[in-house]
Amino acid sequence: MYIPNHFDEPRLDVMQALIRDYPLATLVTLSANKVNANHIPLYWVDDSSDFGCLRGHVARANPLWKESDQNNEVLAIFQTENVYISPSWYSTKQQSGKVAPTWNYAAVHAYGGLRMIDNAVWIRNQLEAMTAHHEAAFPEPWAVSDAPHDFTEKLIKQIIGIEIAVTQLFGKWKVSQNQPAENQDSVIEGLNKSGKPEMAALVATKMRHDNIKDRKND
Repeated sequence: MYIPNHFDEPRLDVMQALIRDYPLATLVTLSANKVNANHIPLYWVDDSSDFGCLRGHVARANPLWKESDQNNEVLAIFQTENVYISPSWYSTKQQSGKVAPTWNYAAVHAYGGLRMIDNAVWIRNQLEAMTAHHEAAFPEPWAVSDAPHDFTEKLIKQIIGIEIAVTQLFGKWKVSQNQPAENQDSVIEGLNKSGKPEMAALVATKMRHDNIKDRKND
């Protein structure tokens, strides 16, 4: 991933937060004769290693678990909402007219080794942990144990667990931080007015962090 210095996001806690908030990953793997990409929810786990690990599962019918060479590194890509940025939002448009459209997004690339786990107890634990995480915000959270035991046991037999021991994490936050402060403010306003509050919040959060960092460096 190409990451210019002003778009680099090296903080582990920020990258891991994106993974937790946007868990649907594009998992890129290499088989004997082709590159594959699967879209799989992956749950980040703090296992006391430097970068943690990612856990999930795939259908037993998915050839991923048979075809992937577990000696090869894999790549899991996580991404927030992505938004078109109109030049009309920039305050400096009125001054010079020298503005152009762009696209805002934030992404994390996680590299590591892939392990397949065909173990019913491990798979059930993974399902319970991931479900509890995503159900936590609901007023009446659903749990795996709410379903009949024989039903879930049948489903568990139809899936294979996967785990990625993460060895590298790279973050790219392209959220208007290469623009002057007045344009960042007007982009936030434009995003909110166009119904994109999540991206507006990303721009604002990055802007605050960079301002604090700049004051510390003064």
